[in-house]
Amino acid sequence: MNNEQNEFKKNPLGVQIDLSKFELATEEEKAQQEVMSESTTFFKDGMKKLMKNPLAVFSIIMLCIIILAAVVGPAVIPYEYSEMISVNGRRDKTAKNLAPFEWSKNEQKVIDGGEKLFPHILGTDEQCRDYLVRVLYGTRVSLFVGFFAALLVLIIGLLYGSISGYMGGRVDLIMMRIVDIIYSLPDTLMVILLSVVLKSTLAPAIEGTQLAKLGVNMISLFIVFGLLYWVGMARLIRGQILSIKENEYVLAAQATGAKSGWIIRKHIIPNCLSVIFISTALQIPSAIFTESFLSFIGLGVQAPMPSLGSLANAAREGMQSYPHKLVIPAIVICLLVLSFNLLGDGLRDAFDPKLRR
Repeated sequence: MNNEQNEFKKNPLGVQIDLSKFELATEEEKAQQEVMSESTTFFKDGMKKLMKNPLAVFSIIMLCIIILAAVVGPAVIPYEYSEMISVNGRRDKTAKNLAPFEWSKNEQKVIDGGEKLFPHILGTDEQCRDYLVRVLYGTRVSLFVGFFAALLVLIIGLLYGSISGYMGGRVDLIMMRIVDIIYSLPDTLMVILLSVVLKSTLAPAIEGTQLAKLGVNMISLFIVFGLLYWVGMARLIRGQILSIKENEYVLAAQATGAKSGWIIRKHIIPNCLSVIFISTALQIPSAIFTESFLSFIGLGVQAPMPSLGSLANAAREGMQSYPHKLVIPAIVICLLVLSFNLLGDGLRDAFDPKLRR
């Protein structure tokens, strides 16, 4: 009886099966079965591939750490970016150019008296201001410029490139010649000219507002981004649309009488998402580097608001005595630019269908 039960478990249907005629599934067949059985979307599939890229994951972690420090750090540290170190309500003139974790003479007296003070983790600058807070605020400015400039470039380039690529013909020819003219303008010269022109006209209008903290130079930088930096995005979007608009589903939508704006919004733009993601991610480090460079030459934010570029410029005079003041903002700039570039490369590998195996 036991032998019959065991035989029934091995072959419940009573069919004679020759196992020698069967082979184990290969790894490729197993992977194909997983893909066929799994329901996913373009975005989920791209994010899954992105998370498998170690450099992209490293860049995401690094950016999260930097952004979290820039947002939370100034709320934790009891110093302002523009105020001098004070002890017992009086400005401490002995807290000038302190080394990291060093106390001034007046602060040391307070500590010897039994009180606790928040340490100067990165020391102080030549005007007795905490350097860590200034670096964190400078990182905030760089990130704000990077994200705002990328958003501005995305909106203008997307609209302009979509119209040019979809309309085609003479409209496309005229619009692209305008792009060629704008592309030839030097951005640094435009920032300098706009700063000179806007200083006399815009400065009185923004006095006493939040924009006054950024200064005329920073506003002129945003205007330059809106005037010049969108041309690369517009060219990429135009190229994508020129190939997408010839597909059958677009021709079918046109045949049913669909409006051009609806076709662009529903059919064409969703198929350009990979290019949009990649271009936007790569635009952020370009904007951060441009802002740091202009702040380094004195065309950035209005003092005393710090920027990573202006901090590096101010540290040049004491580079031999206080090298950490130049090294720290330079490292932050390098980490930001490198992380965004690695993230952009990872997005390109994950979301570009032409690069998928």
